[in-house]
Amino acid sequence: MATAVAQISQMPSLLRDLLTSELAYVALLGIFVLEGAMLMYFMPSEAIVPGAVLLIGGTLAENAIIIGIAVLGATIGQFALFYLAKRGGREYLLGKRWFRVSEGRLDRFDGWFDRWGPVVIPVSNSLLFTRGMLTVPAGFAKMSNRQFLALSALGTLAFETILAALAVGLIELF
Repeated sequence: MATAVAQISQMPSLLRDLLTSELAYVALLGIFVLEGAMLMYFMPSEAIVPGAVLLIGGTLAENAIIIGIAVLGATIGQFALFYLAKRGGREYLLGKRWFRVSEGRLDRFDGWFDRWGPVVIPVSNSLLFTRGMLTVPAGFAKMSNRQFLALSALGTLAFETILAALAVGLIELF
């Protein structure tokens, strides 16, 4: 519980206040859209679902809603980034200040996508530190929108469910 409380205390106060307001679910959706689009720089994305479970969750239904919102929001954000990569291309994204992925790192993830194909999207979305990183190579490869959406949502569902289960486990320990 001390770790969970520490995660909540590290949240920016504005975020903590939003997650305890009547607008909690709307705020959570917006946060996950930003996280999916790789624009969430003010806190680790791995802390959002556990923090939400601790702040506004409690019942199985509330936790399922939190997971559902996380999957919906992150998938919307990832699709926006995927679409920009698909339409704008590599040089367009690398030229944007908000796109904080180096060319070398992007080359590495392009190689993963070339080697493993679409299956790497849900796998990378369910792992720490690689979450969402295959979104851009999938866009560059002109993957179908439907296939990307399904694979992105599947990986995000696995990741967020694991995080929520860990948060619930922490609560039950204490």
